[in-house]
Amino acid sequence: MTAAKVVAGESHLDAELNWVLPLNEVLPQPDPLNAVAIYTRPEALLGNAGALTALSARGATALIVDGTLPADFPHAGLADGLVVIELAFPVGFAALNRLLAERTLSHEVHVMRYATHVHGSLAGLFHRGAGLEILVREVSNLSRNPALALDAKGNVVASNGLPSDSVDQLAEPTSRLLTTDVPAARRRPGHETRVGTVLGPHDSHWTCVASAIRLGKTFEGWVVILVPGPRPGDHELDRHIIVTEQATAIVGSEMLRQRSVDEAEERARGDFVQALVHGSFSSEHDMRARAEHHDIDLDSQFGVFVAPAVVPAGIDNPAAAMIRLARYAAGVAPHPSVNAYVTVIGDVLVVVRTVHSPPGAATGKEMAEYAQAMSAELENRLGRPAPVAYSRPARGAAEVRESYRESRVALGIARRLHYTGATAYQELRGFTALAQVADTDQGRQLVREVLGPLRTAPDLVETLIAYLAQGGNINAAARTLHVHRNTMLAKLDRISRLMGVDIRMPEHQFTAWLAIRLDLLAEVHAAVDREATFR
Repeated sequence: MTAAKVVAGESHLDAELNWVLPLNEVLPQPDPLNAVAIYTRPEALLGNAGALTALSARGATALIVDGTLPADFPHAGLADGLVVIELAFPVGFAALNRLLAERTLSHEVHVMRYATHVHGSLAGLFHRGAGLEILVREVSNLSRNPALALDAKGNVVASNGLPSDSVDQLAEPTSRLLTTDVPAARRRPGHETRVGTVLGPHDSHWTCVASAIRLGKTFEGWVVILVPGPRPGDHELDRHIIVTEQATAIVGSEMLRQRSVDEAEERARGDFVQALVHGSFSSEHDMRARAEHHDIDLDSQFGVFVAPAVVPAGIDNPAAAMIRLARYAAGVAPHPSVNAYVTVIGDVLVVVRTVHSPPGAATGKEMAEYAQAMSAELENRLGRPAPVAYSRPARGAAEVRESYRESRVALGIARRLHYTGATAYQELRGFTALAQVADTDQGRQLVREVLGPLRTAPDLVETLIAYLAQGGNINAAARTLHVHRNTMLAKLDRISRLMGVDIRMPEHQFTAWLAIRLDLLAEVHAAVDREATFR
């Protein structure tokens, strides 16, 4: 290329070039010519201005003329971006082709060697169990610039090379840049790597180089290099891209491993919470040893809160979704001296939360406020009202079992009566007073005598409940059940005949209401007992 002359397109000499083809081969073909140089002899251009237009339209990068250009060569009207080079003396296509091939292969080898070096450096740390922070520090060292690892939600999980107060200020614009869609033409083939400019502290400008972490088909986050100051040159930028792309698999594997460890610890903590609320430890020593492992102070004052763990239909992993829901619920109304421990038992979320207020009225207020906040959080995430039930505070681990039982009973009553919001066991005084009666022979006999005959026909118990809930108002009960008033009267007559009393009389209504309450309590207690038995 000695003494070669650039005839046109001098401003585009930095364009990518990977191949060179002779003019007579490319003219008959319709294929695009991106990053391709076209070789031609000067005589092939005589009277062939239309061929240049076609080459430009197909994206050819350069036209290399092996000799002196014809005198009538149309310098004007050439497409912007087409580089035209005139060689000082003939060299032949084979020499040019060999030159470009050697250069391209040399570049590829250099890239592969550097990529292997980066991968080996990170893989060695990973296999030694270095952890996420050390891996990101190595990414920072390799690039000689600050580095971040972001999770799938754009949260910073590890960083290096930035002051703590700058991390958040850069993470937000970086996350915003990465969540903006990039046109397909600007995406790197085989990789999801993005390069852009973000605004940092004190209006500083940073170049963000980020590669997406994908494990299989799952998106896990980003590996990010942040270069301060003006945009780096192409060579330096390519090095940063290689580092981020090589780091994604290793950083992603470490994120996955750490998540597996966290989930295993969470399952173990959840098993401990289940054993705590059911009182199923083999001994006091076993309980305290496991509590010490999970850093749980068993002598604290605890509140036990329960709610339905109903997740939307169509969720791929309902169990994991319920655990996440419990974690969200435990995170509301945070306090520096309060710890919350969660688990899922059947279709019930359980939160065992320490209470920081001293015993007394302040404790009740704190528990009520948290129950309301938990209910609001669940309603916001589920899109429908969510009852949350709680009981008296448990002073030490020994009382957690009874507190949980009372909370479960309160939740069972709240769900059957369609209560929403926070419900305290103490608020259900009518039910709590009947709790002892429900488990006696007299209580069971009353339920059999009053409700037993009604269960021989469909909808009669439901009709009776609606009628009593409306205070004996026939019209209101008919509207509640969406039936005609005459139908309601006919059903009430049938109920009276089966019970052997006139259900419209107040004293008989009281007896029926008492039987319904005792039956509800018996069902709730039986469900709680079955749960404890399955443990």
